[in-house]
Amino acid sequence: MYRIAIEKLLKWKASRHRKPLIIEGARQVGKTWLMKEFGKQAYAHTVYINFDSNSSMAELFAADLATDRLILGLELYAERKIDPDNTLLIFDEVQEVPRALTSLKYFYENAPQYHIVCAGSMLGIALHEGTSFPVGKVDFLKLYPLSFREFLMAADKERFAKLFDKQDFEMIAGFKQTYMDALKQYYFVGGMPEAVQSFIENRDFNEVRGIQKRILTAYEQDFSKHAPNEIVPKIRMLWNSIPSQLAKENKKFIYGLVREGARAKEYETAIMWLSDCGLVHKVSRVNAAGIPLKAYEDLKAFKLFMVDVGLLGCMTGLRQRTLLDGNDLFTEFKGALTEQYVCQQLKTIDDLGIYYYTNDRGSCEVDFIVDTGEQIIPVEVKAEVNLRAKSLKTYREKFLPDVSVRTSMRDFKKEDWLINLPLYAIEKIVETAAAENS
Repeated sequence: MYRIAIEKLLKWKASRHRKPLIIEGARQVGKTWLMKEFGKQAYAHTVYINFDSNSSMAELFAADLATDRLILGLELYAERKIDPDNTLLIFDEVQEVPRALTSLKYFYENAPQYHIVCAGSMLGIALHEGTSFPVGKVDFLKLYPLSFREFLMAADKERFAKLFDKQDFEMIAGFKQTYMDALKQYYFVGGMPEAVQSFIENRDFNEVRGIQKRILTAYEQDFSKHAPNEIVPKIRMLWNSIPSQLAKENKKFIYGLVREGARAKEYETAIMWLSDCGLVHKVSRVNAAGIPLKAYEDLKAFKLFMVDVGLLGCMTGLRQRTLLDGNDLFTEFKGALTEQYVCQQLKTIDDLGIYYYTNDRGSCEVDFIVDTGEQIIPVEVKAEVNLRAKSLKTYREKFLPDVSVRTSMRDFKKEDWLINLPLYAIEKIVETAAAENS
């Protein structure tokens, strides 16, 4: 299975300023597979250490963190010499031994020749209290479920995925049905690697649904295992409210849908915990359009999206036969699946700030406003055939963006101030907007 993140890891390996690397992401998005695959492709040897229930490693890192001593201990454990130039050291489930996380600081300062990649869930808020996090001494890589482009490549449609790079929208339009059929499948299957692999091998939607249910159950178990006891019920209620939040016409998060009379203060920690674990994406409102958008962020108003469109469909009971009902899939569930899909693809784009806009009266809402660092791009998401862009027009008249984007199932088209970008090409929004603006 091809993951774009492999290319980022190869750049990390080649960098003269390389630091120990922490791969962040929700459970089961493929962090362990990625690290091992990277080791296989780029190194002569890999030493893989799983810290979960590993008393030997807990003892090794409990004493002093001198790097010479740690390397000796790791060599004894792995029963092989660690050659820093040709060996990848993998620390998996590193949160289970917090001092292993602290040791990364000393590897960076005293033994930078070693190549170390780590993964673990809930780094940050769920770290054990009193642990010294190696701020500034580590690199980070965020890993998400497979994007639609990666899904195409996994499904042996690599040539179709590569057409996006060429920006050849005429050719893309000629194969529109292929992209639409694959997008319908992606809405149902999503991008969790196990679900994708099962679908590619067996084409059995029921089997995919079973895997998604298992993943959701594992997440629920994680709440109890890792979160502080007092917030576990709040995390559960909040998590289970997300489908109904997204089913609303206005997808702004409403605490009253979690529990009648609920207030923000009660659920702030639960949202932060889920966000920190990579299970939800919090998209805040902005009320203006300057660079950087973060300066105009309204922290009180936001939307919450899930980590994966397939898991959202599973939670809402999206039926398999909806796949066969023409284009109804894209309008099913009030366009929530489509907005979830777009958010999920935007998240995979490096260094992209993602927000949404409403004016103070609430009479104009633009689904996403993205900040590329060079320009602000308003994005309207259309699941249905009616493509009036009233809010986008109002926004444009007020803020005069260089480019405005409407994403829908229509073919690519540039109309005066508006680009219509097909949903299946949304990952190319930055390059497309830059090309049209140059």
